[in-house]
Amino acid sequence: MLTITQDLYDRIVAHAREDHPDEACGVVAGPAGTDRPERFVPMLNAARSPTFYEFDSQDLLKLYRELDDRDEEPVIIYHSHTATEAYPSRTDIGYANEPGAHYVLVSTADTDGLGEFQFRSFRILDGEVTEEQVKVVQAY
Repeated sequence: MLTITQDLYDRIVAHAREDHPDEACGVVAGPAGTDRPERFVPMLNAARSPTFYEFDSQDLLKLYRELDDRDEEPVIIYHSHTATEAYPSRTDIGYANEPGAHYVLVSTADTDGLGEFQFRSFRILDGEVTEEQVKVVQAY
């Protein structure tokens, strides 16, 4: 299960809305070994595409250096889907290389009739996708 604060949830959704119609992407870092998302790090989609996201290689290098310096790890890796449901594509699954991360997808397309946005979290390990419950809390 992913436990996330309302503030972080809202910031991820806001980023997805701001970057629409392109996919948004980013990371929420947390103290190493805690599985607790704390520091919101929106990233630039270097692909600037409505169907694909790619972290800029220089930004990614900078991020991983910061994570090392701060004894953090990527707890959440998020991106948006602009025209499909919030479910990992084959490309998303192929690029999932953080076995301990929660992969959050936000859909900015109304694909289920339940509202404009979907916010879902997945674990992706060795190509296997498992959806997990998302618990939104006011504070940890």
